[in-house]
Amino acid sequence: MSFLDRVYQRARDTRPRIVFPEGDDPRVQEAAKRVEKEGMGVVEVLRRVPDSRMPFLARHLRSRRPDRFPTDASAAEALEHPLTRGACLVGIGAADVMVGGAVYPSADTIRAALWAVGMAPAIATISGAFYMVNGDRVLTFADCAVVPEPTSVQLADIAIASARDRRRIVGDEPVVAFLSYSTRGSAEGPRVERVQATITQLRGRQPPADFTFDGELQADAALVAEVAERKAKGSGVGGRANVLIFPDLDAGNIAYKLVQRLGGWTALGPILQGLAKPIADLSRGATADDIVNTAAIAILQTRKG
Repeated sequence: MSFLDRVYQRARDTRPRIVFPEGDDPRVQEAAKRVEKEGMGVVEVLRRVPDSRMPFLARHLRSRRPDRFPTDASAAEALEHPLTRGACLVGIGAADVMVGGAVYPSADTIRAALWAVGMAPAIATISGAFYMVNGDRVLTFADCAVVPEPTSVQLADIAIASARDRRRIVGDEPVVAFLSYSTRGSAEGPRVERVQATITQLRGRQPPADFTFDGELQADAALVAEVAERKAKGSGVGGRANVLIFPDLDAGNIAYKLVQRLGGWTALGPILQGLAKPIADLSRGATADDIVNTAAIAILQTRKG
């Protein structure tokens, strides 16, 4: 059974309520039918029709962001955007997962998510992970989609969110490597110091991180046991990392595309992480297959882990 087959099976076992807000798009319509046919959840496709829940959604927006929505009219205007409406359905508990972004840019999805559901406990940074698949091997790459120049605190947030979702989506134990051009002080510079500060910051987090992590590590030391033995002897992560935290968005985005295009790995994502409830963001070039795959992964974000 392939990784995606396992994801689909576990999604069927979960069966949450899934809202697709961009219901006028043919790709979304096809994907929603397939998700329902696969038995992965109870599907709602939003259309531009009157909705009796709008007053509840408006009150939800106003209670979460009174500064942004001081009146019912301002909240109602925001709810004209389908992504805001879909995210609010998740926010009030009328749906468990939203899958959007086939029509609108990522900024709209992220804004709706922040307004409607907010951040998960102990995390203040939204990030985007790709699940890179080659046969039975699955690596988590983050952040590849959201934060251009993460601070050390943000890198720690990205690692915590990636580890949490790794358990939910892949089902194994996260082993997290913070990547750099340096391995354990082999080089110097502000970028190396930022990764080193991340390790210090993460060790001091309360509650403490509940996963294995190390850094700074070069990619080969993180992934290849023989290299780790020479460069990072004694590391609990070296040679066996399954979660790679990149120092900036340039590195993460370039890396996943190189691995996908030259290495022939399948790239699933980006999967938004760090939110209190699952809000999935699609590429505007997404196919129906992409939407179904993203929905299946987002369903697993509802699981405990």
